[in-house]
Amino acid sequence: MTEAGRPEFGPDQLDALLDDLLALLGPRGVSTLDRALDRASRDGSGMSPILSAQHPLGRPDAVCYPKSAEQVPAIVRAAVRHGVPITARGKGTGNYGQVVPRFGGLVMDMTSLGRVTAITDTTVTAQAGARMIALEQAAWDVGKQLWMYPSTVQSTLGGFLAGGSAGTGTIVHGRNHMGFVESLDVVFAHEDAEIVHLEGAAAQPMVHTYGVAGIIVAATVRIEPLQDWQCLYASFDSHYAAFPAAFRAAGIEPKPRLISADCATIVDALPSDPALVRGRANVRGIIDAAALDETVAVLEAAGGRIEAVRSGLAQTARLSTLSYNHPTWWLQKAVPDTYFHMECQGDALVTRLREVEEVYEGGMLHLEVGHETMFGMINGVYHDPGQVFAGVPALEALGVRVHSPHQSYVDLDADRVKAIAGSTDPKGLLNPGRWQQ
Repeated sequence: MTEAGRPEFGPDQLDALLDDLLALLGPRGVSTLDRALDRASRDGSGMSPILSAQHPLGRPDAVCYPKSAEQVPAIVRAAVRHGVPITARGKGTGNYGQVVPRFGGLVMDMTSLGRVTAITDTTVTAQAGARMIALEQAAWDVGKQLWMYPSTVQSTLGGFLAGGSAGTGTIVHGRNHMGFVESLDVVFAHEDAEIVHLEGAAAQPMVHTYGVAGIIVAATVRIEPLQDWQCLYASFDSHYAAFPAAFRAAGIEPKPRLISADCATIVDALPSDPALVRGRANVRGIIDAAALDETVAVLEAAGGRIEAVRSGLAQTARLSTLSYNHPTWWLQKAVPDTYFHMECQGDALVTRLREVEEVYEGGMLHLEVGHETMFGMINGVYHDPGQVFAGVPALEALGVRVHSPHQSYVDLDADRVKAIAGSTDPKGLLNPGRWQQ
């Protein structure tokens, strides 16, 4: 990490800001207690042994807790007036350190702004602190479903949009910057900051950019008619049979909402469930009832054994929590201080699986069906950062694209977002330190 982008502020500026915040929010609306600062310094970056070696990644000087959307621009105006950096935070479930305040300053905890405020035939609107599972429940209540939600279903809407990328629903709808967002209410880091409404293309630079160009206060995201989802679990003798079966099942119409697959070693690390048979590889998916029989036939033809078929919102949410990087988390919990992972994509994850696994010592792939390609997490035994990054060219040579979960820089259209941030955050106070040097 470098010091590039560190705002110049000191105790005098911080004390003046705290006076303003106490007047605005009251004594319960701002904290400098160690337990509050410690909580606002944590996220999921402990999954990365590289980032873990750099802990602490940052620590705020204060945390504030807005109770209304109207308080957010007032807080931002105060922070800008005194030159103190400000980082918005949801549940803190990101995995790259992107929500940890690199240079201290103020963390604004958005979790009290949790209302779902409107729902139409095609959209749902909610405040930034609303949990994604609450939005999905609100949609189900009227016969609808979100286009997508993250594997950490307790994540907030603002956190998923600012720091997330993909999840349940990505197979059909892609990542969260690909049309999921209809509009955003945001606050820019201006001395006269107010809530600004952005629609369509104007809203997209605020998605997956860690809050560096604006703080999301509320969002309107897309929903669609609710499908009859069935949660299907199948076990296999070997993941070399399971992964190609998952690949084939991905092409069945109507498209699945999620398909994940793991080798037996990773399955053994997952939470106990009769549908996750110890010692056997596993394919699990959220399958449209109209495609269930064909999906079962594909899996059984590949040697799969159907272990369970379940339905209901709670079951789809549970299966979602066994996707994306969650199996890596469980593997690391089962075998501490051993494994790292790299995020990968490309059909070569299936077609050249053995070669992919051989890139790293102890290589084990967690497979996800992605949008028009395969996604995955390649897990390996960790030695040092050099060994991790030395594997990237080898993966790329196999036709696998790689994203590192061991850094917290803006990596989606960074030049364009940086140019926008030049006008929306001219003093560089919004979650500073996120530009790759």
